[in-house]
Amino acid sequence: MSTTPKILLVKLSSLGDILHNLPIVWDLRARLPDAQIDWVVEEGYVHLLEPLLSRDSFRGIDRIIPCGLRRWKKNLFKLSSWKEFFSFRETLQSTSYDVLIETQGLLKSAIVCALAKKTSGSVVAGLANATEFSGYEPLARAFYSQSVQVPTLCHAVDRSRWLTCSAFDWPLKERANAPEFYPSEYIAGISKNAIPGFRTPYVLCFHSTARESKRWSNSHWIEFGNALSALGYQVVFPWGSASEKTVSELLAAQIANAFVPQAFSIEDAFSVIAGAALTVGVDTGLTHLAAVLDKPTVEIYCDSPRWKTEGYWSERIANEGDIQHPPRVQEVLDASLRLLRQD
Repeated sequence: MSTTPKILLVKLSSLGDILHNLPIVWDLRARLPDAQIDWVVEEGYVHLLEPLLSRDSFRGIDRIIPCGLRRWKKNLFKLSSWKEFFSFRETLQSTSYDVLIETQGLLKSAIVCALAKKTSGSVVAGLANATEFSGYEPLARAFYSQSVQVPTLCHAVDRSRWLTCSAFDWPLKERANAPEFYPSEYIAGISKNAIPGFRTPYVLCFHSTARESKRWSNSHWIEFGNALSALGYQVVFPWGSASEKTVSELLAAQIANAFVPQAFSIEDAFSVIAGAALTVGVDTGLTHLAAVLDKPTVEIYCDSPRWKTEGYWSERIANEGDIQHPPRVQEVLDASLRLLRQD
């Protein structure tokens, strides 16, 4: 294979899955510094990738290719949707790719690979099997030229790295070779939050998640929040929907000096997290964002397996609880105080 291959990464969503896919960009750059690396992603998550765009000080992603599959699906009978789709397909056809790496294992992402233009002898690599507690559609394998078998109990970061290594016939990346997510210079330069109402020091508490069973109980959050409030921290409960805002307000009403901020975007979340003394949250994308930014983070697992997404790459991350074993308040509080003292 050429030392300057054209590579297409296909990881469309969601927030946490995209974050855990970031290390393969730097794994590829380490071995193929002059490769062209493009990434197809759902339009709502473009901000997660923008810090990786190549610039004078480093080379990361050369091009982000946004798509609106979710939106187009909801508006199938609108002419504008079809115009956007054909424009998207034209973009995928504008470059002949040597290697396509599809780490999602879903039919929609495999079809994106099929739409892309390829060189003769190109490699389209994807998952050969499901990993436990992850979505997988076996029909996607029909669109791959290389199906990669991974362990069924496989961390999301390891899965993407191992699939990439197999696609290029490289030795597997082990955890001793710590994953990189965002450039250190970018992390150091993130401006602190500018959202009204925050008082420092503050602790972010991400209590909401897509699945109700993954939540930590309200009574636990209240006990935990009051313990931190008594130590002088402003406890902050963000939200992303009307129902989540209701819960945030319910929790904040029972914790001294707690705060419910205005809604903020994924782009704003970087600065909000950067300004926090600590982030504590359930197994959800914004908690994982704090972890990959290497900020003091406590990840709470209640009804999802810790091995699948736990932050293992930094001493500034604590992982508490496990599937069907939510942690006690004291466990989360002890981990939080340890990280606060450490930082």
